[in-house]
Amino acid sequence: MTAARYAVYWAPEPATELARFGARWLGRDAETGQRTTALAAGLPLSWERATEEARLYGFHATLKPPFRLREGCDEAALEAALEALCAMLGPIDGVKLRLAALDGFLALVPGSRLADLGDLARRCVTALDEFRAPADAAELARRRAAGLTARQDTMLVRWGYPYVLEEFRFHLTLTRRLSQETGPEIVNFLAPHAEHACAAPQRVGSLCLFAQAAPGAPFNVLRRIPLGAAARMAEPGTPSAR
Repeated sequence: MTAARYAVYWAPEPATELARFGARWLGRDAETGQRTTALAAGLPLSWERATEEARLYGFHATLKPPFRLREGCDEAALEAALEALCAMLGPIDGVKLRLAALDGFLALVPGSRLADLGDLARRCVTALDEFRAPADAAELARRRAAGLTARQDTMLVRWGYPYVLEEFRFHLTLTRRLSQETGPEIVNFLAPHAEHACAAPQRVGSLCLFAQAAPGAPFNVLRRIPLGAAARMAEPGTPSAR
């Protein structure tokens, strides 16, 4: 089976406080594909509109942005390539997240391990690019309409997305761009819940291959792959170590 689009995301492990928070805030769990009891029941109108796009993509931090498969590539090969990449990449511990405003939308952003997270995203973008179909004219025009720098436009053409490599910012999106009317209400409601969910430092110990079954359909976890399998196998004292 080939989905409409794929993406490589970091999503918190399902049993963690952060994962529960994200699923409840967005009203959907991308791990199971099921709707959840909305955290923001007291903000029905503003919450529904503010989280609409983030709900579609699921609670995550983007590492390789959504892409269509190049002709001649298939899902099984993509999955195998991501598994091989994850085996060579070590986990990242001690990622402390906080609520922040980014260009008018709310997200959770890290205050530490920025270089490590940036390198992780770079490896995902570049190592898996052979599977990505080039952006078509309509997609290029849509991205350019937002206003891009010359460097961003170069990366859009080369990598299919303008905000990669040095333009990358690790974040877990919580809302769309907020208006002056709804923004303060949502921030005041969300802040204590986000603070509680982010109290413990996070471990980036696995990557997720997300898939969108059809255009306009929600993205869900297709496979969660642990990081560092090759490094663990090579540790002294393990059965496979030489």
